[in-house]
Amino acid sequence: MQKLQLLGGITPAQFLRDYWHKKPLLIRNAIPGFKPLLSLGDLASLASQNHVESRLIVKTDGSWDMLHGPIEALPPHDQREWTMLVQGVNLYNEAAEALLRQFRFIPDARLDDLMISYATDGGGVGPHFDSYDVFLLQAQGRRRWKISAQKDLTLVEGLPLKILANFEPDEEFVLEPGDMLYLPPHYAHDGVAEGECMTYSVGFRSPSFQELGENFLQFMADSIDLPGRYADPGLTPAKNPAEIPREMLSTIAEELNKVRFTEDDITIFLGEYLSEPKHNVFFTGPENPLTMGRFVSAAGKKGVALSPKTLMLYRGKNLFINGESFAVSRTDKAVLAALADERALDGEAVAGASEDVLEALYAWYTDGWIVLR
Repeated sequence: MQKLQLLGGITPAQFLRDYWHKKPLLIRNAIPGFKPLLSLGDLASLASQNHVESRLIVKTDGSWDMLHGPIEALPPHDQREWTMLVQGVNLYNEAAEALLRQFRFIPDARLDDLMISYATDGGGVGPHFDSYDVFLLQAQGRRRWKISAQKDLTLVEGLPLKILANFEPDEEFVLEPGDMLYLPPHYAHDGVAEGECMTYSVGFRSPSFQELGENFLQFMADSIDLPGRYADPGLTPAKNPAEIPREMLSTIAEELNKVRFTEDDITIFLGEYLSEPKHNVFFTGPENPLTMGRFVSAAGKKGVALSPKTLMLYRGKNLFINGESFAVSRTDKAVLAALADERALDGEAVAGASEDVLEALYAWYTDGWIVLR
């Protein structure tokens, strides 16, 4: 596998073996000559929109305040110690989307989003830890990072932010544009801006098993089939009227134990769950959509591409897109898996697709899930 400058000249396999979930990696000049993909004005414009997740964090005389977006106005540029965080920038900016996709040596099922942090001098979010892996790419200015492998993750009570109470750094780095720092989950860190700065954070999905379990049970509720109704034709007079009869308990337990789930059930649940867009993601189809015939003709020449907002996964015969699942034939799967892996199909691939695939592509086009290239 090819070595990547993005990973400091090691291969993805080496990175995953030696660093992923294990220890930090500082990468100098990970992206040579890197410059911010959005101006502060563009970032502030995103943060002012209702459907974009954003936060404004201000530290004044040692006290922390946090405002959730939409953010209508920013503090003055010459005011120290404030930070604006904007999540999911890849959903709204093609260059940010392209940057995020450079990290696809990690499966899409784990890749989450690109967050941009803008801070004035001294700005940050305090010493903290994340429950997921993160790459911190410096985009503008300088940020001083202090990190620690400490096991004490006690938080300060009563603050709007999750700030570590007993942070004791082990190492310290200053990152300049193009430098990047990888941190595994639960690794304590504190980043402070030295002058005006922007940092890009590539985060990864790490759902709790509790969250997965609760959602899986809701998913399975639609497929449970337990015919019949409780009855007790052999009932005898109750000695203790308020006591649940043992026979009732055993009969119902026997019926509930008939509930079973298979690996295929888990596959479909997981594919739909992981491909479900976040609550604040909305799709808009073309204002004047082409007819089916014209779409097929245009797509057969130009090809199609997934919208940056679209999440598409597959496993076995099952295809998942934006929370929906389909069982597909082997031939159709080859085309649709290529679309999922490459996030695009060229005209030749579209032209050779089956009628079922073309109908699906057209439906996704009218919904805004894919676009003509």
